[in-house]
Amino acid sequence: MAPVASHFLQQPMTVAIVGCPFSAGQQKLGVDKGPIHLVEAGLAEQLTELGWNVKFDGHHQFEELTVADDPPIGKLRNPRFVSRVTESVAKVVGAHAAKGELPLTLGGDHSLAMGTISGTLNTHPDACVIWIDAHADINTPETTDSGNIHGMPVSFLLGLGGKVPEFEWVKPLLKADRLVYIGLRDIDAGEKRILKENKIKAFSMHEVDKYGIGKVVEMALDHVNPDRKLPIHLSFDVDALDPSVAPSTGTPVRGGLTFREGHYICEAIYETGLLVALDLVEVNPSLADAASVHQTVTVGCSLVRAALGETLL
Repeated sequence: MAPVASHFLQQPMTVAIVGCPFSAGQQKLGVDKGPIHLVEAGLAEQLTELGWNVKFDGHHQFEELTVADDPPIGKLRNPRFVSRVTESVAKVVGAHAAKGELPLTLGGDHSLAMGTISGTLNTHPDACVIWIDAHADINTPETTDSGNIHGMPVSFLLGLGGKVPEFEWVKPLLKADRLVYIGLRDIDAGEKRILKENKIKAFSMHEVDKYGIGKVVEMALDHVNPDRKLPIHLSFDVDALDPSVAPSTGTPVRGGLTFREGHYICEAIYETGLLVALDLVEVNPSLADAASVHQTVTVGCSLVRAALGETLL
């Protein structure tokens, strides 16, 4: 298939890899090693082979942002460190987007999306977000049980919940009708209430089973991007995939997307010509045996290639 012309990216099309070895949005060690494994697996070279101009200046080093004393704020764990890092990521992603490049953020945990999506919306204020995940990540500081901020980025982006001074930099630029989920299957009671109260469109695994992934992606796009004119930010948590497909992740939930369902989502978004930013997060190479790690990293690279134009024929 011929490459799809992008409606928003400068020619020649450039992807800027933003490696974010960051894990403070949750408690399991190792997710900070995800981007390193993805790059060492040859991701940059694979994207070059697809015809992209690839920018990669090394992984971001967050040591200088580390906070010596970072006690919880309410239930929130590592709030100052998470805030500083995600704000830094927002600036980097926003700068790439402003140049007409496609920022590809490799995580790291999903709290990073607070930064990546903020950066996208600063450049593309009318962008919509397609969030692929087993979890809604929309807890507020009030509804969270764990205090792990990787379960809260969407609430901050929407401006929900009580104000936390450390996160004042996060502006509520995302509108509820510009957000859609695919793959949900592990949702807290408070999150279910938030989704209903804010009329946020979500396609759980029930809908994927009922309609098939092709119809679900079409319905998702019809909701957030009915005229197929708006920029798209695709945020993909590998735990959306079934653990048999992507075992090396921190919060696996059985009954997830198949290998092909995950790839179809990425292929279909690429075909719109509207993709302006991509996140691939929650690959944790420390949580399984070597074969499972290799499998998950390989799938992660494959998803990125599918979102950036690789086709089966």
